[in-house]
Amino acid sequence: MAVVTIDTDRGAMPAELAEPTDVGPVPGVLVIHDALGMTTDLRRQAQWLAGAGFLALAPDLFHWGGRIRCVAAAMAAASRGHGRTFDDLARARDWLAARDDCTGEVGVIGFCMGGGFALLLSTLPDYTVASVNYGALFGDPDHLARACPIVASFGGRDRSMNDTPQQLESLLSAHGIPHDIKTYPDAGHGFLNDHPRDEVPVWARVAGRWANTDFNEPAAIDARRRIEDFFHEHTAPKRDRS
Repeated sequence: MAVVTIDTDRGAMPAELAEPTDVGPVPGVLVIHDALGMTTDLRRQAQWLAGAGFLALAPDLFHWGGRIRCVAAAMAAASRGHGRTFDDLARARDWLAARDDCTGEVGVIGFCMGGGFALLLSTLPDYTVASVNYGALFGDPDHLARACPIVASFGGRDRSMNDTPQQLESLLSAHGIPHDIKTYPDAGHGFLNDHPRDEVPVWARVAGRWANTDFNEPAAIDARRRIEDFFHEHTAPKRDRS
């Protein structure tokens, strides 16, 4: 993976770029991290998407301060529908779309906190497809009438999501938005994320016991297959931008 820098209104934002082996241009995917920030697992997620034929960019949304401060700011922005996190994501998305090896189409994928942002961004015309992984519903649900196609995955043992999968299914069906939503009965919160233990702070381990946050390989394999298929279905194949 390559470390890149993206200019923002508040300074340079580092990001990591995973490039597919195929000659581009190919669709891009913006990869939004969870509350742990830039981790080994996030880099693996970007590399997986690159292996599936996408140009994957993972921006560091915590580049400007400590984790707790940045998480608080991100949650406040998600609740309001605007703020620094949205500004940084927009800069990252535009940077990715403008690359010569990107078709200009950009999808978005997020995990936990990032899943909530992926769902919010799905209502913008900037994104072709979205993958929401155990992300919460924020804001006015009627905004989902404008959503792009969404593939979403949840864990049945995740206490933090309550009836979010059912709400999302109902809303997207009501608005006629193409979607694939699946709950894995034996999985908990964060089942797609295989974080090395030394990268998980104590507070996250404590919260994880309540939400049953353990990597679940069978569920993760199936979810990744569904995400790949859905993204390929709703993005155009690589093409000449000239």
